[in-house]
Amino acid sequence: MADEAELDEGTLVVRAREGDAEAFEVLMRRHGRSLYTLALRILGSAGDAEDAVQEAFISAWRRLPGFRADSSFLTWMYRIVTNRALNIARTRRPTVGLDQVPDRAIEQMADNPERRAEGSAALKALQEAMTTLTEEQRACWVLREMHGQSYDEIAAAVGIGTNAVRGRIFRARQTLAEAMRPWT
Repeated sequence: MADEAELDEGTLVVRAREGDAEAFEVLMRRHGRSLYTLALRILGSAGDAEDAVQEAFISAWRRLPGFRADSSFLTWMYRIVTNRALNIARTRRPTVGLDQVPDRAIEQMADNPERRAEGSAALKALQEAMTTLTEEQRACWVLREMHGQSYDEIAAAVGIGTNAVRGRIFRARQTLAEAMRPWT
């Protein structure tokens, strides 16, 4: 597609639903990085995150004719990637490697070795604290705090009610706050 930047998402989705593989590839390029980041933050493993996103795109391509556009394409993909990542997490029980995800605050500390070391230690503490969360708590927290999803969007992505989302995020915040108390 020569002018893929000019095509709006709705047009691309309609074309992809009609079997246009190039339109679907444009959607994959537009959203692949944020979906990979989501999977990486849930799983902590670059390889597992790549697998989750690749499998999610394959699943989305197969299920695209049934996509009703009740939500945006990206929200729909968040749900597919989250579910795939949770399935992988349940079977592999990985650790969360947040140090693999670029953090602007840590990048800004690059000129100050003392702050960089402190930031690195704090990130390691957060990484360790994240491993104590259940997969569902971690997924809800990541979707809310790192991807800015609403409670309704998280509920749709994880397949639970909004009250359950609120409870999981609350418990995740409590656990992480307690673990990070020495760093505040």
